[in-house]
Amino acid sequence: MRSGLGPARRRLWPGGALSAPAMSGLARALRRAAALGRLPAPRREGDGAGARPWGWGLALGLALGLRAAPAGGESESGREEKPPPTPRGFGAAVERSRDLVRRIKDEAGIPGILVGVSVDGKEVWSEGLGYADVENRVVCKPETIMRIASISKCLTMMAVAKLWEEGKLDLDAPVQKYVPEFPEKVYEGEKVTITTRLLVSHLSGIRHYEKDITKVKEEKEKANRELKLTKSCQDKEQKEKEGKGIEKTDCVKQKKEHNSETKIQHSKPGRNNKEFEQEEYYLKEKFESVIESLKIFKNDPLFFKPGSQFLYSTYGFTLLSAVVERASGQKFTDYMLKMFRDLDMLSTVLDDNEAMIYNRARCYVYNKKGRLVNAPYVDNSYKWAGGGFLSSVGDLLKFGNALLYSYQAGQFKNRNCKLLPGYLKPGTVAMMWTPVPKTEVSWDRDGKYAMAWAVVEKNQQYGCCRQQRHYASHTGGAVGASSVLLILPEELDTEALGTWPVAPPRGVIVTIICNMQSVSLNSTALKIAREFDKEKRAQYMD
Repeated sequence: MRSGLGPARRRLWPGGALSAPAMSGLARALRRAAALGRLPAPRREGDGAGARPWGWGLALGLALGLRAAPAGGESESGREEKPPPTPRGFGAAVERSRDLVRRIKDEAGIPGILVGVSVDGKEVWSEGLGYADVENRVVCKPETIMRIASISKCLTMMAVAKLWEEGKLDLDAPVQKYVPEFPEKVYEGEKVTITTRLLVSHLSGIRHYEKDITKVKEEKEKANRELKLTKSCQDKEQKEKEGKGIEKTDCVKQKKEHNSETKIQHSKPGRNNKEFEQEEYYLKEKFESVIESLKIFKNDPLFFKPGSQFLYSTYGFTLLSAVVERASGQKFTDYMLKMFRDLDMLSTVLDDNEAMIYNRARCYVYNKKGRLVNAPYVDNSYKWAGGGFLSSVGDLLKFGNALLYSYQAGQFKNRNCKLLPGYLKPGTVAMMWTPVPKTEVSWDRDGKYAMAWAVVEKNQQYGCCRQQRHYASHTGGAVGASSVLLILPEELDTEALGTWPVAPPRGVIVTIICNMQSVSLNSTALKIAREFDKEKRAQYMD
């Protein structure tokens, strides 16, 4: 050791000697520094056998300056670490998008938020801001796992589509073919049929968490009035721009009143909105099977004739999970976990309170006094299919890319005969992303509901005005969590595909998850998708 350190050791330690424990610790520090890439490659002075390593002063300074990062990626001072370096090619989009995420985090008082973006199948940005665990000061990181809430419906739809392709599930057969435990239904004295196709588009008539049909109708009428008011004002404003001189005073007044009411309703993210006031949101009972969980709602009357109206229903997906179970011949949870493995989604698991799930974040709400508190204990075993999974942003990007690849693969098959098939057939995804009549989407006024996805179709009404791109999305809201997954496919030029040195998937995928309930994330996700799409186009122009 003496001849190895030589003068460097005597310069650092004037006494010229180190104790055995100190030397052992120094050796460990040097090995750790080398493993982390903090030291230069070993080099020697001269070529002789007695040549000595040089740069020990720098090496020791680097080694002794190393500090173990606390759990969660937090610095020792308790402050969040600096953001990771921006990837090449999308630096400007990352900076602008990070600012968008920080804005909504600050406005909504979100403890921790995760964001992930992929472009053309490659993850180009993933980051965590804030805390996954406020009490223990564990900061968010890309690997953090949170409740994805109703994005679970999209995962379940993937399973339904796969079984349909394999001929194991008939979308138009009565659900009793697979689940005889679910009673046949009668509406206004008439026997009616509920099918899987109706379930995935929320047209079955099965209730959501609210049991009172009168309250549900009142809420729907109120929402329709607000939508009509908004559209009416937009039409009047457009006519005024065209020079028709429409008086806009009443419209402006109505919009102000509407915006004031909306602000009052949504000014307190994390607190209980009307949906979160439902007792069934906070069920603590653990259900051993999806068949057992049907008892919550299976004997309740339908709210309308199946196929006649739209009513968003998580319980409809609980019934759907029973259909998947019987059609596949496996437990629903086992079938889903196998599918996640096939999709390489190794961080996507059941929201099981008893299981040890590493990197799982805690969930939060604000109490009546506006103080941040832990979200109440719930057991989501009654709604695995509709809102019972945990995941990371990386896994959700993989899921989105698998869908986008499947959607576009058929357009590339003539260019490259070696292209692998998608998890689903292109026509299947196209069917899933085709808007269904009589549906609506609460989180995106431009969209319609399809099959477990909200879809906005390409549209442009006026020249040099807003151009509506085609995209699919789904948001989620759970106790102490909010989420969104948005897929913005590239508008492919089918004539040029044969000359492009490219392959699917082509497009931008954005996902955001946070550990605070009642946070609207869809518009932020769309803005981020547009930022990356714009920068991608700029790169092509260069």
